[in-house]
Amino acid sequence: MKEDSASRFSANAVRKFVDDEAAGKPQPVKLNKVAQQVAAQYRRDTTSPVMVSGVMRLVEFCLLFISGASLFAAYVGFDTRLLWHYPVIIGGTSLLTVILFEVSDLYQIPVLLRPLSKAGRLLVLWAGAFALLAVAGFFLKISSEFSRLLFGTWFVLGFLLVFGLRLVMAQLIRRWARNGSMERRAVLVGGGQAAETLIRALERQPYNDIRICGIFDDRDDRRSPPIVAGYPKLGNINELIEFARIARIDMLIVSLPIAAEKRVLSLLKKLWVLPVDIRLSAHSNQLQFRPRSYSFIGSVPMLDIFDKPINDWDSVAKRAFDIFFSLFGIIVFSPIMLATAIAIKLDSKGPVLFKQKRHGFNNEVIEVYKFRSMHADQSDPTAKKTVTKNDPRVTRVGRFIRKTSIDELPQFFNSLVGSLSLVGPRPHAVAAQSHNLLYNEVVDGYFARHRVKPGVTGWAQINGWRGEMDTDEKIRKRTEYDLDYIENWSLWFDLKILFLTPIRLLNTENAY
Repeated sequence: MKEDSASRFSANAVRKFVDDEAAGKPQPVKLNKVAQQVAAQYRRDTTSPVMVSGVMRLVEFCLLFISGASLFAAYVGFDTRLLWHYPVIIGGTSLLTVILFEVSDLYQIPVLLRPLSKAGRLLVLWAGAFALLAVAGFFLKISSEFSRLLFGTWFVLGFLLVFGLRLVMAQLIRRWARNGSMERRAVLVGGGQAAETLIRALERQPYNDIRICGIFDDRDDRRSPPIVAGYPKLGNINELIEFARIARIDMLIVSLPIAAEKRVLSLLKKLWVLPVDIRLSAHSNQLQFRPRSYSFIGSVPMLDIFDKPINDWDSVAKRAFDIFFSLFGIIVFSPIMLATAIAIKLDSKGPVLFKQKRHGFNNEVIEVYKFRSMHADQSDPTAKKTVTKNDPRVTRVGRFIRKTSIDELPQFFNSLVGSLSLVGPRPHAVAAQSHNLLYNEVVDGYFARHRVKPGVTGWAQINGWRGEMDTDEKIRKRTEYDLDYIENWSLWFDLKILFLTPIRLLNTENAY
């Protein structure tokens, strides 16, 4: 019974609720002055604590390995018959030490803030790695062949370097926390007594990296006070969505009781389009679930509703993927791009490239590059009129490059600079319409596609949904495949889409 209750708030349950409700035509939303000022204050990106602790693991491994390798070069030299044995042993011991630190939770931010209190544990684990090394050498009967002076010196130097690094990092983390460079920014959804209780509980956490940026609530000031525990109510839920488009928010915490199921689902229906973690506070709820159902901020329990897709190290890996394959694509296709530019110039007057404003990550407006395929005086930067078969606006060269998707090749440069990803939901022009309706008016939850960076190619295109968007069904199917991609993203998935793209482009039936 308890697990069934928790599962009600899964992503699928929210999607079903979204699909079951009729989509109303969105109205323009404008933030009040206070909300605008607060949003502007949080425009700058922060460094994730997960990234800091991850980099710390890498730096400590490098520090231990480089110090050991330097001592090897100084004490033993490179003319020994054990030339490759020493680096392997030093590297293995360094890696084992980092693993021991990890399983002992020595990379948690609260631990990194208190290096003196954990110095003893650091020393014991470092000594443990050496003890395992000594035991292995004893049983393999090779310990006498290695320099005891080298490893004795490395034991002392390695500990001093790691401990010194942690003293420096503790000061840096405190400084980053003070100036807002390293924090998780949260907005509370729902005010009143429940929000005040949650805020007080969060404030009591001794090492809390959560910064509450404000409160949003649909209820009026009689039921939801304008100030709760010193934090202002900045607006309603529709205004929260606009606020999160401006401010770099990491988390939304819904401070409503689970028993208010209909109201919670109504809120999630609006909020799931945002690229943030969404948590439901379980601090004051009477229902109790299994411990694994919760995540925690300090000791405050939360139910995980949505996680920000492609976050932290996943985003680093995806960005590296984009840079590598974008450079590869630019090099490989540069002769085709050069020939296309010449053909466009010879075929019609006007610039070679066509720039169009489209929706990017989190609804930001980006400028996407394409080879110009229309007559310059008939180009449609807003894409209000869809290109159709035998469209007179399209040039002779334009028809060919559109059918073969050569017109999209300049987007390798968009991917290289970071406004696009190589793989992701295809970006649409900001004013693109179907039967005089904007796409987000046709598909409820359409903007959930923008929780990740848009791509040069995507899962929808691989499955045949490319070309003219002349029916509402095509828009819905594209959105469906895009959301499926976001939910199931992995680097292997990106690689699969990337290598299938040239094959699927051979089908030019819907490309005009």
